[in-house]
Amino acid sequence: MIRYRFGQDDVLRTRFAIAPLMDLIGAFYVLRRPDPYTVHRRWTAWAVPRIQGLDLSLLNAATPFGGPYWPVFVSPPPREPHPTIEAELARVAATPPERVAAEISQRYADDLPAPARPFVEDPAGALAALVEQMRALWSAVLAPRWATVSALLEAELTARARSLVSVGSRAAFVDLHPSVHWDADRLTVRATVKTADVDLAGRGLLVIPSAFTWPRVWPRTDPPWDPALVYPPRGIGNLWEPAGVDDEALESLIGRRRARILQELDRPAATLDLAGRMSVSAGGISDHLSVLRRAGLVTRWREGRRVVYARTLAGDALCRRTG
Repeated sequence: MIRYRFGQDDVLRTRFAIAPLMDLIGAFYVLRRPDPYTVHRRWTAWAVPRIQGLDLSLLNAATPFGGPYWPVFVSPPPREPHPTIEAELARVAATPPERVAAEISQRYADDLPAPARPFVEDPAGALAALVEQMRALWSAVLAPRWATVSALLEAELTARARSLVSVGSRAAFVDLHPSVHWDADRLTVRATVKTADVDLAGRGLLVIPSAFTWPRVWPRTDPPWDPALVYPPRGIGNLWEPAGVDDEALESLIGRRRARILQELDRPAATLDLAGRMSVSAGGISDHLSVLRRAGLVTRWREGRRVVYARTLAGDALCRRTG
């Protein structure tokens, strides 16, 4: 059980944020042991084939299951309400090597497995390789779906923040999670292996909705975190339901070429990749991708000099209807 004790200033300083790294780590837990996470079953079926062949051994060692302590350098607390994944990865990369070695040693004590040894023997090199593994995982299974996840998290953040301002602290924390209870001046988190009595002492509480914590909450009390609570947002059960397609968007998508592009984006690809597969000009592909993106059917992100595209859930739904 963990108790967060609030003073008057702590209520005023409670803040909400989205943490892409927290969802990345949570998603990796789901991918490794998917059976308990029924809410994410549809996403897991889509994501598992996309990580085949990825080397995630260092990430696996840095995010173990069980135990009283988990290394925290892999997910530093967000410093702004909605940071980008690249900003968060840069902060991981800036972790002092001695801290990396110390946290891994604390987690495994005298039973350091072989995959974790690089963090102790060459922490700087292992950290750089870890960040690349995290980036690869993000690109494969979260970047194509982040617009959907982010929309849910932003809606949750807005609703909680509005309740905190307009109604008060109790309203902001009510129904947060079955294991979380507000009583006068304290927030109690039950069903946790850790026991702590945390006086917020004017720091406030950082509250982070995260899709992949479901069905649990993750209290944070270890440095470098200020007191924080990570929890699954409302509406999580509908997160992966196929989205409908707007009629106006469908009118913009008339024609075989765009339907073919959507089919080809079963796996993320850059414009030149699609042009090569379809034997058409890159300019033509780019024009169609622009329409698809405005219609909400594809999303994009940058990988070095390449801009990579992938279908959204709405794009998936349209492919099922036209395929």
